[in-house]
Amino acid sequence: MEAFLLQLFIFLAAAAISVPIAKKLGLGSVLGYLMAGIVIGPFGAALIHDVEAIMHFTEFGVVMMLFLVGLELKPSLLWQLRTPILGFGGAQVLISSVFIWGIAVVFLPWQQALAIGLVLSLSSTAIVLQTLQEKSKMKTEAGQSVFAVLLFQDLAVIPMLAILPLLATLTISGGAHHDSVLFDISTLPNYIQILVTISAIVFVLMAGKFACRPIFRTIANTGVREIFVAAALGLVIGTSLLMMTVGLSPALGAFLAGVVLADNEFRHELESDIEPFKGLLLGIFFISIGASLNFTLISDSFLLILGLTYGLMAIKGLVLLLVSVVFKISKQERSLFAIALAQGGEFAFVLFQLTKTSGVLSIEVIEPLISAVAISMFLAPVMFVIHEKMSRKPNKKPVEATKDVIEKGDHKVILAGFGRLGTDIGRFLISAGIKPVILDHDANNVSLLRKLGFEVYYGDATRLDLLESAGAATAELLVITLGDTESAKQLVALVKKHYPQLKIVVNAHDREAAFEFMDLDIEHIYRETLGTALNMGQAAMKQLGVDPYEVHRLKQIFYKKDVEMMPELYKLRCEEEKYIVLYQKHHEHLEELMKLDHNENLMALDKAWTAKNPAL
Repeated sequence: MEAFLLQLFIFLAAAAISVPIAKKLGLGSVLGYLMAGIVIGPFGAALIHDVEAIMHFTEFGVVMMLFLVGLELKPSLLWQLRTPILGFGGAQVLISSVFIWGIAVVFLPWQQALAIGLVLSLSSTAIVLQTLQEKSKMKTEAGQSVFAVLLFQDLAVIPMLAILPLLATLTISGGAHHDSVLFDISTLPNYIQILVTISAIVFVLMAGKFACRPIFRTIANTGVREIFVAAALGLVIGTSLLMMTVGLSPALGAFLAGVVLADNEFRHELESDIEPFKGLLLGIFFISIGASLNFTLISDSFLLILGLTYGLMAIKGLVLLLVSVVFKISKQERSLFAIALAQGGEFAFVLFQLTKTSGVLSIEVIEPLISAVAISMFLAPVMFVIHEKMSRKPNKKPVEATKDVIEKGDHKVILAGFGRLGTDIGRFLISAGIKPVILDHDANNVSLLRKLGFEVYYGDATRLDLLESAGAATAELLVITLGDTESAKQLVALVKKHYPQLKIVVNAHDREAAFEFMDLDIEHIYRETLGTALNMGQAAMKQLGVDPYEVHRLKQIFYKKDVEMMPELYKLRCEEEKYIVLYQKHHEHLEELMKLDHNENLMALDKAWTAKNPAL
């Protein structure tokens, strides 16, 4: 236990020191993690030793990342992306594999050359997505194209896992070893294996579609957040275990579960609960990659590994440029598309391990290739930094070229609270063509409103991680209609601290609540009872026979004077006597104004709706 805690402390301390330094230097967090791994690894300070065991554990960070990627992909969106996924991704994997196979077959048997071509055609999903998100490139044309290729690559791992053992030409020492979680399906007849695998996939789809919603709703109704976190982690782990049991990639299972739950109202809550675990495990995974670099081997075979690394990145870069030209990616985006995917991927470590245990490749062939892949992954963030600096001057054209993509991908409004007031505001905005991200903390309310066709998500809007996953960093406006004033104030303070660009519109239950929001420097405050009170008063006067236009005039005058009165009352809210005197003075003036001749107040009527006082 002490040894484990010591290793964990070393990893966390290394990350805490290296990442801020790397970010300060403009290198990105991924490069910081990789450098930390080199420093604490066997060939640095030698603070950690069993790197491979740690890497197996932290590979679960990749699994979690793919689950979160799946959550962002609604099945409808996935279908819309079928052309770039199959086109960009299929072309890149196929052409890269053929190119690398064509070179490797000169030195190795064709089976081994083909295995190397397939494995090296993959890129690093973890590094690329992390870097694109940090640099706000995910919504650009190149970012979307890169994402499509990575998605195809992750799916391509599955047939590769099935194909690679068929290429075996070497004798396996010690016999085959199976580490299936529950049972080894390889002992079953082939048709039974296929049936079991298909059944597992169907089970994940059906459970995600029909079972998860009522389960998470029940958990949400308990109001115990840690149980929801446990259920979220249990979902990812359970799906991964099931996929591993039937011989599939746990990453594919997690991705599949995420896609199925993408339309679920608990999507944002799941995302915000899993994000911290994913980030931590991915960070340790990158550290372990840095620590796994065998500098003894690299120094002994420096020219060979240097040539492999350069050849790998050059071949994939050229293939990607070709794909970008064929599929008509804009010229200013092609270089980013090629650079982003030119490295090897984390699945290479898994697949090369499979080729060793299956008798496809020898350890003498695998070790230099793994070093080349690790170095290429280390160079990937550096290439991003170089590209960013080289393309900084001609920045206007890329922004113009990707403007439509960014606008289509972002929600500009977040609506926090979808109760009696929020529902009407949401209906009004949606009817006007503005579709907000809607958050509500009542699971039953969310379920009912989704049946009515609203895009509502379960979650506590006062949580920073949930706001982040809902898009607060890129949104323009936050509308707060929470029932609890204290929660609303907490949300306002949170947003002002972390998202100062976000404009805020908030409702207040009464005059006192409005004063509290004015203390927070909120400009747009609306008392939810004022409008209803004036409408009801208007209806009452009509029922008493007062002329409808006269009623409307009186309503507008009252509204205007009440708005003008709020800042003055706000200044005296802590001095009761002065407050009462000022209130009575304003009220008397209002009565006199409303009794004046109709014609004398046309100007007041015409200008009444333009009142700009913050507390309405």
